[in-house]
Amino acid sequence: MTNPQAGGAAPSGAALWRDDARQIAALAWPVLIGQLAVLGFSTVDTVLVGRTSATDLAALAVGSAAYITVFIGLMGVVLAIGPIVGQLYGARRLAEAGHQLHQSVWLALGLSVIGSALLVFPAPFLAMSRATPEVAEKIRAYLLALAFALPASLLFTAYRGFNNAVSRPKAVMALQLAGLGLKVPLSAALVSGVPALGLPALGVTGCGVSTLVAMWAQAIAAYVVLRNDRFYDRFALRGPLDRPRREPLAALLRLGVPMGLTILIEVTGFAFMAIFIARLGTTPVAGHQIAVNLVSMMFMMPMALANATSTLVAQRLGAAGVGDARRLGLHGLQITLAMAALLGALVYLARAPIVRLYTADAAVASVALTLLSWVTLFHLSDALQTLAQFVLRAWRITVVSLVVFALSMWGLGLGGGYVLAFDAWGIAPPSWRGATGFWVASTGGLLSAGLVLTAFLLWMQRQRAREAHAVGTAAPQRAANPG
Repeated sequence: MTNPQAGGAAPSGAALWRDDARQIAALAWPVLIGQLAVLGFSTVDTVLVGRTSATDLAALAVGSAAYITVFIGLMGVVLAIGPIVGQLYGARRLAEAGHQLHQSVWLALGLSVIGSALLVFPAPFLAMSRATPEVAEKIRAYLLALAFALPASLLFTAYRGFNNAVSRPKAVMALQLAGLGLKVPLSAALVSGVPALGLPALGVTGCGVSTLVAMWAQAIAAYVVLRNDRFYDRFALRGPLDRPRREPLAALLRLGVPMGLTILIEVTGFAFMAIFIARLGTTPVAGHQIAVNLVSMMFMMPMALANATSTLVAQRLGAAGVGDARRLGLHGLQITLAMAALLGALVYLARAPIVRLYTADAAVASVALTLLSWVTLFHLSDALQTLAQFVLRAWRITVVSLVVFALSMWGLGLGGGYVLAFDAWGIAPPSWRGATGFWVASTGGLLSAGLVLTAFLLWMQRQRAREAHAVGTAAPQRAANPG
């Protein structure tokens, strides 16, 4: 990029937009592929179990909701490494960035103790779902396997956050694809069984066991890469693991706890949807699981763009480039909304054949199709709030997102969904009762969060740009008038 202050001609707005789009795309596509591979874990499980047993699919829906509630909230805390390392990398303080990775490993190990305990004893989730004894037994077995997978998942999250922050997402993508390559045949064998080898069909439990094996394989491979790839020499990672240190851990927690709680609120909004919809019966929750899996797959695109935009913004801020950071945030917003509108419209038009790929059960398919009638607005709203939230993280602003999400996702989304789905106040239109009520309210919650966070982001960036300009103007004046 040409720097006008260095004597070159100032680039045009179109040239800047193209350059920013190129930079965002270069970081986004590996993140997209890698996250699709991660989502492939649950997609494979949903397809395999969906064609095996509606009971196992119901157990997968509730069990996945419980696991995601635990894992995603803790993952959000660990991912605080991203904006911290991104700014350190932009400032070329590379050894400090490496030390932050060491501290995030300790953080991941500590959080995994808490998370694994919650998965081993899932009584609260079972009580909320009112699962039948048969389904509850399957949920317990599934979550027990995932409890042992959680430490590996959180350790890999630290590796992922660090690599994305230093513009090395391909290193993450490669291991995520390898993990999916291991997961697919394992799930197929364990879910349906291999009689020739004397391997019984484990159903949904087999999904948990295959995830356990794949996640530990990923974590071990990540350690090998960090120890042997010369790229990481500059970060001083080859020595023994640093002891836990108060200041960097405190920095991770100050940023990570609001991030984790925000993500937890968002995810529990959807996880509790599955748990409450389970009260309506096996068919509604199975249809909901298909719809959620599809929109989760769609979400990977705006999430990848938001991740790339956030990385670039954090790096520019570390290099004291407030103007560049503001411009990148705006261009990332434009690109993300355009792509989300296109993808949402395409999936809406093709939703019927897509649902047929998941299930041959006409009743389950009917529920999924009804829910997906909201897919375009739902996806666009989700993309808006994701981009705004990620860019705010790059500026190390997280509490605002926490407050907004608590009101929009738990209040409007989950609370409003309960009122509509179960007609709690006697005001819900018939077409909005049942599972559809949760999707209507969740769409409204995402849209409200997206609008509020985007408005705040634009206001905040203008304020920071004015402050930076004022500091830059005052500096030469002080130099010219030192007395």
